Amino acid sequence: MPDYQLWLTFGVFIITVIFLMWRPGGLNESIPTSLGALLLILTGVSSYAHIVGIFGIVSGAAVTILSTIVMSIILDSIGFFRWIALNMIEKARGSGFRLFWLILLLCFLMTIFFNNDGSILITTPIIIRICSILRLKMHQQLPYLISGALIATASSAPIGLSNLANLIALQMVGLNLNTYTQMMFVPSMLAIMVMTVLLFYYFRRSIPKVIHHFPVSLQSSSGSGYHPLQTTESENKVDWWLFRVCIGIVVFIRAGYFLAEQVGIPMEVVAITGVILMLAVRWYRTRTGLKDVITQTPWHILLFAFSIYVIVDSLHRAGMTAWIIQWMKPIIEGGNASIIAVSGLMLTLLSNLFNNLPSVMIGTFAVTDLPLSESQLHLAYLANILGSDIGALLTPIGTLATLIWMYILKTHHIRISWKQYMKVTFIVIPISLIVSLISLYIWTSILY
Repeated sequence: MPDYQLWLTFGVFIITVIFLMWRPGGLNESIPTSLGALLLILTGVSSYAHIVGIFGIVSGAAVTILSTIVMSIILDSIGFFRWIALNMIEKARGSGFRLFWLILLLCFLMTIFFNNDGSILITTPIIIRICSILRLKMHQQLPYLISGALIATASSAPIGLSNLANLIALQMVGLNLNTYTQMMFVPSMLAIMVMTVLLFYYFRRSIPKVIHHFPVSLQSSSGSGYHPLQTTESENKVDWWLFRVCIGIVVFIRAGYFLAEQVGIPMEVVAITGVILMLAVRWYRTRTGLKDVITQTPWHILLFAFSIYVIVDSLHRAGMTAWIIQWMKPIIEGGNASIIAVSGLMLTLLSNLFNNLPSVMIGTFAVTDLPLSESQLHLAYLANILGSDIGALLTPIGTLATLIWMYILKTHHIRISWKQYMKVTFIVIPISLIVSLISLYIWTSILY
């Protein structure tokens, strides 16, 4: 690569990362990445052959993530998330502590069944609405808002389906979804449990002991009673048959990813099947068309995934990963423990400097070029994921999900400063990351 292309590549990367973190005026994340990728294509840094290869790598992962978001839009249209908001207040039964655990459980499940960015988009407005209804003061809202965001983002680690970067990198290292889950579920779940306990301990004095208790009754035919979350009686109607069938499809499709992989069916085929089934069932029951899906689906994710990979691939060929490899080589000679430690800590550092999406791809390029056995490559990749999904939470710019979270708070006129955020994360995240990396080493040693 000529010198001018090297400098151009590094310049495009730095400017793109700045705009990803800054997002002036709520700038869509696909715009800076697309402009950067287009410039690299037009100047010949990324050739036609590179583009074709990149499309083959990212298309399946992007379609899978996009399909899960479409399923969440359909669930929202039948009142699923409003039902959750109503019932969380009721199930809390006047206890702020119980509400705290329910919110964390909600954030975890939304990420497990959808994805981390979608979970942030879904759960943050729900938490804000609940805090508003309960008339909580700002210091009482912080435990729910910050803890929910951290758990929603960290919960993308256990099964690999819940994060765009995880899915793309999964193909790069030749690791299948079932093996990923077998190796990663226990270490990441231990880290998430430690994180929840630490968050509760940190916020225990800020969480209100007593909150208002609004009894809820949702009937299939008519609303019963008044609830502050209600607007009209008709909005309180729930089609329980449609509700149960759609939830059943989501669970079936989630399990289908693991089953389909064993017979060679691509993940994106399973994901698209789930969307078609849910759309068909909703149309059969309500005669609702495709308008809401077409208008609300973030189609730009396809463009974003492709363009960010073009930039990172160019950066890889410009020599950035070669420098990382040179730095890592002497350390990884210490064995599996050293590989896990250096990979996880490297991705933590890169993610908090440059955001985890480009960082996890850079880290994956680096470990694939290291002289590692297949099992060591998988360990290095999994440690990368722990660094990019958990370690990246040290600062608000570490993940795309936390950037989205900060933007949603801003649109609701809620101000959480970097200082407030990092007072929590600099206590909670390092301990959780260390637990996850040590657990990965111990767990994989037991397995293999």
